[in-house]
Amino acid sequence: MATGRTHRPATRSRGIPEATVARLPLYLRALTALSERSVPTVSSEELAAAAGVNSAKLRKDFSYLGSYGTRGVGYDVEYLVYQISRELGLTQDWPVVIVGIGNLGAALANYGGFASRGFRVAALIDADPAMAGKPVAGMPVQHTDDLERIITDNGVSIGVIATPAGAAQQVCDRLVAAGVTSILNFAPTVLSVPDGVDVRKVDLSIELQILAFHEQRKAGEEGAEAGAAAPAAAKEERKGPDGDVPAVMPA
Repeated sequence: MATGRTHRPATRSRGIPEATVARLPLYLRALTALSERSVPTVSSEELAAAAGVNSAKLRKDFSYLGSYGTRGVGYDVEYLVYQISRELGLTQDWPVVIVGIGNLGAALANYGGFASRGFRVAALIDADPAMAGKPVAGMPVQHTDDLERIITDNGVSIGVIATPAGAAQQVCDRLVAAGVTSILNFAPTVLSVPDGVDVRKVDLSIELQILAFHEQRKAGEEGAEAGAAAPAAAKEERKGPDGDVPAVMPA
């Protein structure tokens, strides 16, 4: 099996906290929308609202980038787009392979937002021999037998796994052995990887379960409010002209 590139340790540029790194794409999305509307500057309050965070947290996050804005003016939108894009590594080309071209993998392959954000889908790979050569999103699907060669030839360091759960770990092991050091996992399973390999998991069923929890809690709160109102209404009905009716009438 080809080994590809030597693994590099996972590092965080200039000690930026993971929580801040996770919010940078939110800021970039909001800033890109402002840029597309030709908005030159934005206040921390406006940008925080657009990104869904509070302004104090935003200012703290930007301080890690060395960007503090101008009092009374705000932040330069275009400069921030460049600054965050550079910090996220989006000012260079990142070749990506997608393994598992079922419904989900095909949908990811057809997603048009990769190229505009610095990612280039270098190859689509599937284990089904019947899929080999079939075009998906304008690219021919390649068989998993060629996975190591594809990764080496294209200098791929980011892999996307969209396989069934049972195949995901084996695919992950092959990706890592071939030199992939970052994996986006859509398979409903937890992957085991060595130090120096970053994994981000996307599990739609878990997100839906979390939403179901919140829906159930809201329904419970509404039910409790309705229950609290019922005794008051019943008490109101028992009132006579001279006030509350005793629970037991005197003989």
